[in-house]
Amino acid sequence: MKLSSRGHYGMMALTYLAQKAETGPIPIKAIAAAEDIPEPYLEQIFVELRRAGLVTSVRGARGGYKLSRPAADIQVGEVVKVLEGEIAPVECLHAEEENPALCCSKTEHCATKIVWEKLRDTIVDYLDDITLHDIVNKSSKLYTESKS
Repeated sequence: MKLSSRGHYGMMALTYLAQKAETGPIPIKAIAAAEDIPEPYLEQIFVELRRAGLVTSVRGARGGYKLSRPAADIQVGEVVKVLEGEIAPVECLHAEEENPALCCSKTEHCATKIVWEKLRDTIVDYLDDITLHDIVNKSSKLYTESKS
């Protein structure tokens, strides 16, 4: 499983907004320049982030984007899910309900399925336990949990 540039850039942009939360709305051009993200691509990402309620846009000369909630209330897992979809280390975990045709013939009796479910659950739990606030403040939670 690999995070796409969409998820990576989205996290970078939201972390930037969390760092600058006190300065008010930030133009997308400034975010793109600060994080070295192509502006047109970042605009596409922000459409999804706004639609999901993670950011709000402010119009006008001093407009731009800002987090819609405090950074402590935005979990990394939520962002990843919005930008990447459901986390699934193997296609059949995600496809069972949405597109069973993508599953192999052994899905119902798969001996390895429990491994992939546990991996998915571990990743989801970890990402849901980290907030943008933790990232900005480099919380010890990020480092102590990753070492265990």
